[in-house]
Amino acid sequence: MEAEQTEKSPTMPEVMEELKRMTDTSFPMIAIGLASYLKNMISVVCMGRLGSLELAGGALAIGFTNITGYSVLSGLAMGMEPLCSQAFGSRNISIASLILRRTILMLLFASLPIGLLWINLKPLMLSLHQDREVVDIASIYCWFAIPDLIANSLLHPIRIYLRSKGITWPLLWCTSLAIILHPPITIFLTFNIHLGIQGIAISNFLANFNTLFFLLAYILYTHTPSEQLSKPLAPKSSNSNSTSLGEDWGMLLRLSLPSCLAVCLEWWWYEIMTLLAGYLDKPQVALATSAIVIQTTSLMYTLPSALSASISTRVGNELGAGRPNKARLATAVAIGLAFITSMFGFLLTTIGREAWGRIFTKDIEVLELTLVTLPIIGLCELANCPQTTCCGVLRGTARPSTAAGINFYSFYLMGTPVAIAFAFVWGQGFLGLCYGLLVAQVACMVSILTVISKTDWERESLKAKDMVGERCEYTYQDEIVKCEEGHGSLKQNNF
Repeated sequence: MEAEQTEKSPTMPEVMEELKRMTDTSFPMIAIGLASYLKNMISVVCMGRLGSLELAGGALAIGFTNITGYSVLSGLAMGMEPLCSQAFGSRNISIASLILRRTILMLLFASLPIGLLWINLKPLMLSLHQDREVVDIASIYCWFAIPDLIANSLLHPIRIYLRSKGITWPLLWCTSLAIILHPPITIFLTFNIHLGIQGIAISNFLANFNTLFFLLAYILYTHTPSEQLSKPLAPKSSNSNSTSLGEDWGMLLRLSLPSCLAVCLEWWWYEIMTLLAGYLDKPQVALATSAIVIQTTSLMYTLPSALSASISTRVGNELGAGRPNKARLATAVAIGLAFITSMFGFLLTTIGREAWGRIFTKDIEVLELTLVTLPIIGLCELANCPQTTCCGVLRGTARPSTAAGINFYSFYLMGTPVAIAFAFVWGQGFLGLCYGLLVAQVACMVSILTVISKTDWERESLKAKDMVGERCEYTYQDEIVKCEEGHGSLKQNNF
């Protein structure tokens, strides 16, 4: 292992090199996030063209599928990030491949109860006294969206696997190609052959299957036999295989479940904010403003989410390679970039708030509330960008439980009481809900920066060695083979 024993201040060339690596990884991820945002916007625009009933039903269905399905699958898949990135850092490639297969299997199993829940959307929503016509439209959308669970169960792990390997540009090209095909497919299914809301749901999962097809084609085209080389060094008895198999699955679940909880806790809070907006005075105005706020935060989230994904990979790679000082440097550079990029969101929601608000609405009341609200959302972004980036550091160091605890404390023990008090007790209305979000984001940022500042990077490097083993080199034909004995806690067993 090439662990660094002494801590020294990084030189300017080292900082610039790390900055280049971070931007090279982040830019494709930002573009992928923007492409996904565009895909969702196309779907919403088509729903609006179908009519207000379809728009309302589609919005209900999208919110329901986000809360109960997509957030869960995305969060569960994040559990593989530290294992894959550290495995690639230590060059134990077969461990990364094993984690990929197990994560796909786990997500497919998780999709079963989610699919059953989507099938039963109609009785569930009617029991909550939702409008029957709106529920009928939402139910149709959910039925036809079920294949998307399979697509996401494969897409999320494959994207993380390739990103952990440092392959980000092909991810961008494959996603972009699928997004280019998305508008004509959506228009054809929705309007030309008159499938309506079903056509939008079908086009969405076809876009994901197209992305998956292009990614698999790329993987098969670039596949090399050397990727299969890391083998178990000694045969194991069936007893020990069965024991270690349970331990390996236990490790993956211990990382995946807290990762899922951390994602869902923050994601769900925005949905709770929308729900609370419906109980305010002039609920139509508050709900319309809430929709604009969520669209705005979704767009701004592309920057910190890309940084979060990049730093998770960089930290995991460096810890797996036994270079804790480089993991520390990557973290410092990423946090610096996060504070800089957070200014873009702040400028959009302050200087450009009127032009941005008019894109979504011409209603005077909604626009006035939006113009007052957006600067508060900009302040939230100043905290959200660093805290989201730091969540990537915690994933790269295999500490998702810490992120989940911070999110629960910040959003539900601090943000929620403040939001309810300002909105309903002190009569601030929708602004009060935004104040609660601001408190939650600031508390989250302060807490997570404190945790990162106290990180023992040498200890994290030893933890990586324990999970995925020593740095392993291999040879195939002209390459040199060198593997240290032992592959950490994750043994190379079958499923």
